[in-house]
Amino acid sequence: MIGSDYRRFVVVISGPSGAGKSSFVKALLRRYPVDLVYSVSATTRPRRAHEVEGSDYFFLDRDEFHRRVEAGEFVEHAEVHGELYGTLKSQTERVLRSGRNVLLDIDVQGGRSVRTIYPDGVFIFVLPPSIADLEERLRARGTDSEERIRLRLENARREIEIAREYDYTVVNDDLEDATRKVLSIIEAETCRASRRIDSGRS
Repeated sequence: MIGSDYRRFVVVISGPSGAGKSSFVKALLRRYPVDLVYSVSATTRPRRAHEVEGSDYFFLDRDEFHRRVEAGEFVEHAEVHGELYGTLKSQTERVLRSGRNVLLDIDVQGGRSVRTIYPDGVFIFVLPPSIADLEERLRARGTDSEERIRLRLENARREIEIAREYDYTVVNDDLEDATRKVLSIIEAETCRASRRIDSGRS
């Protein structure tokens, strides 16, 4: 069957806060419920009442997190708002061995780390139509202070400069259209000649 005999890969979705990455992730998982698996991250932040260990996050204390960092167990890790987050290599490898692709929603620094380990991954950067549009989206949320919005916009400008390091950029000016483009990228990557598994000839 065409598309069934290719080497599985990691799909990285990055982009500034407010660009719509979470919407892409949800859409992709709906369209690829079998072939694409979202990687569950590890974190040091406290577990919330509705969260399930191993489903929402792997909850670790800081000592255990640092021990795993020292042991080289993370594909990428970072500190966000005083808490540690990271992608465990054991999780990505488990999914790849099961014959499915791995989906990661991470920042640009994490994307750089992932590329060193999975250079054949697919790296997609989600762009807002403009900084002005991004600012409008952030303000519409009504969840951030003025200082936090300015910080997010400053970070967004830096991240967009790094977008050139990614394999693809998709502008999220219309979610449905942008999602179709991301789906097309993933489907095209499964057909890349270098991913074909030689099953022999009769």
